[in-house]
Amino acid sequence: MTPKIIEKIKEIEKERHVEVLLAVESGSRAWGFASPDSDYDIRFIYRHEKDWYLSPWDKDETIEFMTEDDLDGSGWDLRKTFHLLLKSNAALLSWFYSPIVYKENKKFMELFRPLADTCFSPIAVSYHYLSMSKKYLEACRNDEVKLKSYFYCLRTALTGKWIIEKGTVPPVLFSELLVLTDDFTRKKIEDLIALKATKGESYYHPNDWELFGFLEKTVLENEEKSKGLSSGKPDKKEMERVFRELLIV
Repeated sequence: MTPKIIEKIKEIEKERHVEVLLAVESGSRAWGFASPDSDYDIRFIYRHEKDWYLSPWDKDETIEFMTEDDLDGSGWDLRKTFHLLLKSNAALLSWFYSPIVYKENKKFMELFRPLADTCFSPIAVSYHYLSMSKKYLEACRNDEVKLKSYFYCLRTALTGKWIIEKGTVPPVLFSELLVLTDDFTRKKIEDLIALKATKGESYYHPNDWELFGFLEKTVLENEEKSKGLSSGKPDKKEMERVFRELLIV
């Protein structure tokens, strides 16, 4: 699908008169536990010509598309991206560490990634994933659970654990988060990854209550330990400088 995705990005650039600075895969394909019928979740950052930013009026800063062959695209304008970065938006931060990159402006990455690392707020991102993991945990409190929900709970819980223990932007690849588990739990999860690769998105699986207990314990620990995390240290002057430089690159 990669050639189709790259062609779609070019089509968006031409139709909307923008330049895509970064386009990556997000979601289960980037995380490494896709089902055979998983969508392609394409996320991107784009910029307009410089004059577009000189208008006093609010403008649409989002581009979205959905194609018949399961390409689900969503992109943010450069200005919106900076506003979200200032808030340490968890989704945005993850785009810069996606293992699947469809397009990348190297100058943009050189200038922007240091800002992303500086703006990263452990407490804000931790609370984001904690909220998600608590929601998915309740969805998994049944004798049979949707395997997709189980993995969403595993990923968000382990991501929160990573932030607490490592204090860095968490990895996107789910397999890298498994270093936080013991051998017994890791084997259970790896077996489920292999199973998920053969099942559709709607597949329900008998609950592994031992694994559920691990999830419940992890979420409770994350909730307690995340309270003492630090916030980000954004430098707004440096962000403004980089923004201006990106408009003339």
